Amino acid sequence: MESIQATKQRFGIIGNSATLNRAIEKAIQVSPTDISVLVTGESGVGKESIPKIIHQLSHRKHNKYIAVNCGAIPEGTIDSELFGHEKGAFTGATSTRSGYFEVADGGSIFLDEVGELPLTTQVRLLRVLENGEFIKVGSSKVQKTNVRIVAATNVNMFEAIKKEKFREDLYYRLSTVEINLPPLRERQEDIHLLFRKFASDFALKYKMPTIKLSDEAIQNLIKYRWSGNIRQLRNVAEQVSVLEQNRAISADTLKGYLPTGSSNLPAVISSTKSESDFSSEREILYKVLFDMKADLNDLKKLTMELMKNGNAKDVQKDNEGLIEKIYGDNDNEDALEDLQVLAIPQETKTTQNFTENSSDKYHFAEEIEEEETLSLHDKELELIKKSLERHSGKRKLAAEELGISERTLYRKIKQFDL
Repeated sequence: MESIQATKQRFGIIGNSATLNRAIEKAIQVSPTDISVLVTGESGVGKESIPKIIHQLSHRKHNKYIAVNCGAIPEGTIDSELFGHEKGAFTGATSTRSGYFEVADGGSIFLDEVGELPLTTQVRLLRVLENGEFIKVGSSKVQKTNVRIVAATNVNMFEAIKKEKFREDLYYRLSTVEINLPPLRERQEDIHLLFRKFASDFALKYKMPTIKLSDEAIQNLIKYRWSGNIRQLRNVAEQVSVLEQNRAISADTLKGYLPTGSSNLPAVISSTKSESDFSSEREILYKVLFDMKADLNDLKKLTMELMKNGNAKDVQKDNEGLIEKIYGDNDNEDALEDLQVLAIPQETKTTQNFTENSSDKYHFAEEIEEEETLSLHDKELELIKKSLERHSGKRKLAAEELGISERTLYRKIKQFDL
């Protein structure tokens, strides 16, 4: 078995803290097996190094190693990326495609940000973990794969399970062995070592002398919280290396590169939002759509009543609850007048009566059925147009025929740009 120190040298890992050494030791111990591993820790702590160690020290090292950032793939395409798809499975699927689980057969897959996987994809992943089977999108053929899965997340998995965003059974299948990488603030003895390594790398990269921190600057560096962990430390080292002409860095100079405040943006995600909020934006969207559908059905019902009866006052009396829902608390003449616009005038109806033996009876029924399919907006617009044409554009006469005030008719004309 390879030693911890040899492994750190091989994979370029800097640090001597006990917690870091324990994480590497666990990675070395599980690498010869095929059990699933879940790597946890804050963003920027270097979780991507652990699956590389596991793969390279395993019997799969000569086969494929694929790293997948689950949080960067859109929900609509994640299944196709992981499991592949058949030609014509969806719009744009012009050819059959092999997914990562098919390509990496015999090798290893690193699923970074696994906590961001959609629930439907989690079900598919659970099947792969249980029996090595998967089905391409748009196919009914079951395929087998022999893949070692190493996952990583900075999400609080127990919170995600509690909120039903992550399957509990999948969590326990992924975390057969859990390896936690400590945040940089818990590895204070490693901070200066890492900074010196980064400063040396950037000096070589940009062909300039290496920066050197004063003793006071070193103490400030160690005491800083480093919410962004190793990623943030590397960023600061690069900034100082490039921007400072004087290669001896004082504490005051370094302080200008250390953001103030106690932001923990990259830290482990622990949701503290109110439970009264919807669990996701998708649920809010569904609720809005369902409400709109119900309102549309109510409007259809009201329009049918008006078309059948033609008397807006009777319809208002019989459907007070429905009208109040549509118009709110405005129990005024505008609400009634808007309904009256939809009511087919009595004299218009009488001119359209046909006898039972009329040869045009069937044709007339077709016209009525077609009119009933018109939207509320189209019906109102049509009636106003007909009335204005009948009275040669005289608003007063048209308003009397429609049973509304001239003021309301003027408002409708302006609204429909007639």
